[in-house]
Amino acid sequence: MNSTRRDFLKLGGLGATALAGGSMWPVLACAESAIGGQGRPLRILILGGTGFTGPYQVRYALARGHQVTLFNRGRRPMQWPGEVEELVGDRDTGELDALQDREWDVCIDNPTSVPSWIRDVGQVLGGRVNQYVYISSLSVLADNSQPGQTEEAAVSQYTGADAMQETMASLRADLSLFGPLKAACEAEAERRFPGISTIIRPGLIVGPGDASDRFTYWPVRLARGGEVLAPGDGYDPVQIIDARDLAEWTIRIVEDRAFGIFNAPGPDYELSMEAMLYGIRAVTTSGARLTWVPAEFLAQQEVRPWADMPTWLPGTGDTAGFSRVSNARAVAAGLTFRPLARTAADTLEWFRGQPPERQAELRAGLSTERERAALSAWHARG
Repeated sequence: MNSTRRDFLKLGGLGATALAGGSMWPVLACAESAIGGQGRPLRILILGGTGFTGPYQVRYALARGHQVTLFNRGRRPMQWPGEVEELVGDRDTGELDALQDREWDVCIDNPTSVPSWIRDVGQVLGGRVNQYVYISSLSVLADNSQPGQTEEAAVSQYTGADAMQETMASLRADLSLFGPLKAACEAEAERRFPGISTIIRPGLIVGPGDASDRFTYWPVRLARGGEVLAPGDGYDPVQIIDARDLAEWTIRIVEDRAFGIFNAPGPDYELSMEAMLYGIRAVTTSGARLTWVPAEFLAQQEVRPWADMPTWLPGTGDTAGFSRVSNARAVAAGLTFRPLARTAADTLEWFRGQPPERQAELRAGLSTERERAALSAWHARG
C-alpha cells in the first residue's frame, strides 16, 4: 500500500519537525495575548475545567487576557499560569449555590451528558450569561452510513420514559444512551439559552492528557517496534482532533460570538488509517513493521473495531460515514489543526512521563498476547 503524497505532506513534516521543539505538550500553540473580536476581556465560566480539554481552555483563555472562573467538585486541584476563580459544587446532586446571583459573558459546559444538568444550570444562569457553549459529540448523529453529513443531519432520538430522569449512573449502566442523551442535551441547551447557544460536536478527542488511550495506543505501540497488527486495508478514514485544537478554538469562537451548531472533527482533509499509522511511526524512529489484516479476518479472531483497534472502523457499510463527517462550517469559523506529527510526538512524551503503574497497562487496544495470537493466526492461514 502506498499513501498518497498529499496525505504525507498533510502530516506536517513528520518526525523531524515534530521532535525539533522538545517537550511541548503543556505549552499553548498560540500563547499570544489577544482579546478577539469583542475588544475586551471576557468573563468566562467553565463548567468542569480540570478534565481533558478544560485545562487547555483555561490556559489559552488566560494567555489571551480573559478572566476565568471554574465550577466543579474541587477534586482535581491544579496550578494555573494566572489568576483563576474556583467555585465548588456538584451538578450530579444539584448543588449549584456557588453560581447563584452571578453573571458571566460566557459559560462553557464541558462535562455534561445528561439533560438535567443543562436544565438545572439554565435555571440558575438564564439571563445571566451572553453565550452558552455546549461541548456535544458527533455521537448524536443518527445515521453513520452516510458520508459528508453536515450539521443539518438527523440526530438520534431518546426513546426512554423521561430523559430528565437519566443520571450519570444510568448512562454508565447503558452506554447505548450516550448519543440519544447528548442529542437531548443539545435540545435542552437551545431551549434554555435560545439564540445564544453554541453547540460544538467533536469526534474522537486525542492528545496529551487523554485518559482513555484510544489514540495513545498507537504511538506507544509503534514506538515499541516489531511487527504491529494494523486493521483493514489502510484506506479506511479516520477523524480525530487534538484536545488543544478543540480547546483553543472554543475560546476563539466565544471571542467572535459565533452561535449555532458546529461539527468539529479533524483534520481538514481525509486522513486514512494508513497515513495515520505511518505518520505516527515516523516520529517514533522504531522501525515498526505494519502488517495489515482484513476486517473479516479480525472479526473471526474477535478483534473488535474501535475497542481493540482504536480509532478504526471499516469505511464501508453501516460505518461508511462515521469518519467522513463534514467540518466545513467549523473550519470556516476558524477551526485549525496542528500536524499529526506534533500530536503523536507530544502524546508519546506525555505518556512516557506518567507513573510506571499508569504505563503498565494501556486502557485501549490489544494486549501484547492477543496481538501476537492474531498475527500468528494470520500468518498460519492456509
